[in-house]
Amino acid sequence: MAVILNLETATTNCSVSIARDGAIVSIKERNTPNYSHSEQLHVFIQEVVEEASMTLMDVDAVAVSKGPGSYTGLRIGVSSAKGLCFALGKPLISIATLQSLASQNDAKAVDYIIPVLDARRMEVYAAVFDVDGKEIRATKAEVITADSFAEFTEKGRVHLIGNGATKCQKVLDNPNFSFDTQAVPSAKEMACLSFEKFQGQEFEDVAYFEPFYLKDFILQTKKG
Repeated sequence: MAVILNLETATTNCSVSIARDGAIVSIKERNTPNYSHSEQLHVFIQEVVEEASMTLMDVDAVAVSKGPGSYTGLRIGVSSAKGLCFALGKPLISIATLQSLASQNDAKAVDYIIPVLDARRMEVYAAVFDVDGKEIRATKAEVITADSFAEFTEKGRVHLIGNGATKCQKVLDNPNFSFDTQAVPSAKEMACLSFEKFQGQEFEDVAYFEPFYLKDFILQTKKG
């Protein structure tokens, strides 16, 4: 049996769950636009532990959403996770933010799932998964144009999920696209993914682990 504390802070949703063998025992989350994670995260951790009738020492591992996403949000989540691991002597598990977001897909008759997080302007962070949850294109930052993801719409139906889908919806008019603009990464979907990694002993080095910030990829210069 594995009890895992899951922390998701990569976007506006501050989300914490306790899961036993991949099944949610308790969860607390709040999606607010002002990124109040620094005030909410440790309160939520205490609340889910109490609701699960446990103590932090009952946790077998701490899992954290590793990004990409908000620089500040990721820093808060990873710092908290590492602090807990050091203090409790527990292993650290990292979960790709876009992978857990893709796990929320409930669209029917689709061939590809593309989780997209808003970056800036017309940019998104995106990865591509098949319907079985296998990543078939790695995460990257990209500018959305009318031709984005065309190689996948040529093969089948594509479902875009996440807050980046809003800007995609304005540009992508191929009928093979469908959109879920409301989904946000959550500690709920992290539960199964972190349990799989726990079973495989896929742990991070607590001392050296850093979030996957996926920093800006466009070099901007001042106009003279």
